[in-house]
Amino acid sequence: MSTKSWAIGVMIVTTIFTSVAQIFYKLGAERLQFNIISIITNLPLITGMVLYVIGAILMITAFKGGEVSTLYPIIATSYIWVSLLSAYLFNENLNLLRWTGIFIIIAGIISISLGSKETATNTEVA
Repeated sequence: MSTKSWAIGVMIVTTIFTSVAQIFYKLGAERLQFNIISIITNLPLITGMVLYVIGAILMITAFKGGEVSTLYPIIATSYIWVSLLSAYLFNENLNLLRWTGIFIIIAGIISISLGSKETATNTEVA
C-alpha cells in the first residue's frame, strides 16, 4: 500500500494538535493539585486531554491512508513544534544543540520517507 499525500497532511496536523496539547499540559501542571476538584476544574489540563483525543482520532484516520512505517515517523516533528512553541511562549532557550537536534529530526524523517518510497518502488517492480 502506498501512502497517500492526504494521510501525510493529516499526520502533520495530528502533530500540531498533540504539540499544542503538551503546551496546555505544561500550563495545567503549573496549577495542578492532586485532588479531584483541582483536576476536573483545571481547564488547561482538560484542554490538553481533548486535543490529544482529537490527535488520536486524526492519527487513526491517517493510518487508513498509508503505511505506518511512513506515517509514524512524522510524529517526531512534535519535538520540533514543542521546542519552537516553548521558546516562544515560555522563553525557553533554543541553543545550538537543540537546533542541531531539530535538523537531525528533519533529516531522519526525510531519510525514512525516501527509504519507504524506495521500498515501495522495489516491491512494485518485483
